[in-house]
Amino acid sequence: MLEIWGRPYSSNVIPVIWTANELGLDYTLQLAGGSFGKLDTEMYLQINPNRMIPAIRDGDFALWESLAIVRYLCDRYGAGTLSPSDIQTRAIADQWMEWSASRAFGPVIYLFFATVRTQPDQRDPEKIAKLRDEAHEALTILNQHLADKAYVCGDSFTMADIPLGCVAYRYFNVEVARPPLPNVEAWYQRLAERPAYQDHVMRHFGTNPDEWAALEKACSSEGAL
Repeated sequence: MLEIWGRPYSSNVIPVIWTANELGLDYTLQLAGGSFGKLDTEMYLQINPNRMIPAIRDGDFALWESLAIVRYLCDRYGAGTLSPSDIQTRAIADQWMEWSASRAFGPVIYLFFATVRTQPDQRDPEKIAKLRDEAHEALTILNQHLADKAYVCGDSFTMADIPLGCVAYRYFNVEVARPPLPNVEAWYQRLAERPAYQDHVMRHFGTNPDEWAALEKACSSEGAL
């Protein structure tokens, strides 16, 4: 049985959970990190010496780092579908996954923290505007790429769409005025039709400490997924 360690609303855990559900895998979610703890145990040290989430155990095999886990799951359980069989298409998928981490994720997650995770009376409008512009500049590159494509690697959904799809959900669901990105918006709407995306990415963020505490409690009551 596959084990996924982490919190189901963590920005780094969500891509792993989404991947597992796109692949139709049976797995157990081991709630860890934040108020759930477990990261400082000797058992978890053997899984991830960094004591961070996410991590997985697939039988006797342990792996950490979000995108490495996504690639592994797609290569092992989705070869020829989520993991493209053509070597050049696979390289393009890798390219955009790396780009998501190096260029798109940063400004979007900081924009998220500057808005959703900051009380309204403590928000910095100049900082928010700067982060919004940085995010838009990055996503303009993706918008150009998607001009003649339904998905990042062409006509089919692949692992390349997963990290960027998680970034897109946060970008389109923070309270800022966004310049149009028609190709990204159309791609995002295609993702939003996918049940696994609806169930595991399009989750309520919570906007104050009480809501985050409620999320922790709700996840705890869900137990193993």
